[in-house]
Amino acid sequence: MNIPQLLPSQLGRREFLRGGGLGVGSMALASLLGRAAQAGTSPRPHFAPRAKNIIYLHMVGAPSQLDLFDHKPALNEHHGKLCPKEFIEGKRFAFIKGHPKLLGSEFEFAPRGESGQMMSEIQPHLAEVADELAVIRSVHTEEFNHGPAQVFLMSGFGRQGRPSLGSWVTYGLGSENDDLPAFVVLKNGKAPGGGSSLWGQGFLPSRYQGVEFRTRGEPILFVSDPQGLSRQTRSDMIGDISALNRLQYDSLGDPEILTRIDSYELAFRMQTSVPDLMDIADESRETLDLYGAKPGAGSFANSCLLARRLVERGVRFIQLCDNAGSWDHHQAVANNLRKKCRQTDQPIAALIKDLRQRGLLEDTLIVWGAEFGRTPMLQGDKLKGAGRDHHKDAYTVWMAGGGVKGGVSYGRTDDLGYSIAENPVHINDLHATILHLLGLDHEDLTYRFQGRDFRLTDVAGRVIHDVIA
Repeated sequence: MNIPQLLPSQLGRREFLRGGGLGVGSMALASLLGRAAQAGTSPRPHFAPRAKNIIYLHMVGAPSQLDLFDHKPALNEHHGKLCPKEFIEGKRFAFIKGHPKLLGSEFEFAPRGESGQMMSEIQPHLAEVADELAVIRSVHTEEFNHGPAQVFLMSGFGRQGRPSLGSWVTYGLGSENDDLPAFVVLKNGKAPGGGSSLWGQGFLPSRYQGVEFRTRGEPILFVSDPQGLSRQTRSDMIGDISALNRLQYDSLGDPEILTRIDSYELAFRMQTSVPDLMDIADESRETLDLYGAKPGAGSFANSCLLARRLVERGVRFIQLCDNAGSWDHHQAVANNLRKKCRQTDQPIAALIKDLRQRGLLEDTLIVWGAEFGRTPMLQGDKLKGAGRDHHKDAYTVWMAGGGVKGGVSYGRTDDLGYSIAENPVHINDLHATILHLLGLDHEDLTYRFQGRDFRLTDVAGRVIHDVIA
């Protein structure tokens, strides 16, 4: 039978499936083959990976590294004095005007763990796992406003339209679970300024975009069966729709049609897999208390626990965006940091401990960071209740698990925490290192679009081998 010569209205369901050779099983196979063909090869690492999964903890709004990780006694000694003129000559800031004063930290720092990682007193739980962390204190970026800097952090480019880090990873490695997306996004609080571009697929096929899971209410919108529709009827509908889409693909060759087939089939499977995943009530009381999680709460603690459950089920990339109450502390930086650390310190440390105890930490890379850091100068003219402005030239990111050398401190800023003094790490370098830990060569992970090969790190990037075990 020559299927393309007949209109869909002239064919019954049996003819569609028999004529196209497209039972649900063969459609799923065709979808997998389509993914491999689009990538040019079956997804696989370039070399033996140190990590199989990644949890990216994005502290949206940019916490002050000077009050959390980058201890600067000299800054405290010069607290309230005018900053050096070279800090401001020819420089642009988001809000600072004139000649600002220096702002020391209110918090006590102390060496933590056997490695002696210098950490602030407001992170007592994270201090307990200090020897798991590789703290990079010399990160710099190219954007100083939140939206563009967030997009740069997650895509290596300061404008929308490029694939996000999670999309590149899933494009290169594929999925380990047929019933869940390879790339899941958990949002705590309001949406980031960079919007969905932070987990968008850009010019990659749309199957590689991140899928948002809600931690409260219906986990995923628009996947529930309509009221009164049986499971079998819904299954039959998916089969018919996939057959129609496959006919269209055979006619047009558009890879987005394969994505459409994938989406329908995956959504159908997620109706069973996601509710079970998102229900943390089956966790032990000990585990819930470790995180400070409460079933149905929709908290950052719940999101961290869900991240561990997603790793257990083979989800490749989990992106957790924390923007509840904001890390954007232009005022009252000390008080606001205390509040945020009360929300996040225990769950993040619990995530590391829980993964380690379950034997999952060695295969799971955790990255903690933000779009930029904070200035050693105060914003405004009042020391009491002072805040810090955006600072793109020097800040802190840490990694743990998945092939990372724990207890390491890499890079250094000057005595006042303004400029990088040793071992600068550009966002491209951070991306190259993350991909390397996942078994991907950042120079070989490319995608041809509009006549040229693109990559996450563009024409830059170097692997920071000193933080790799």
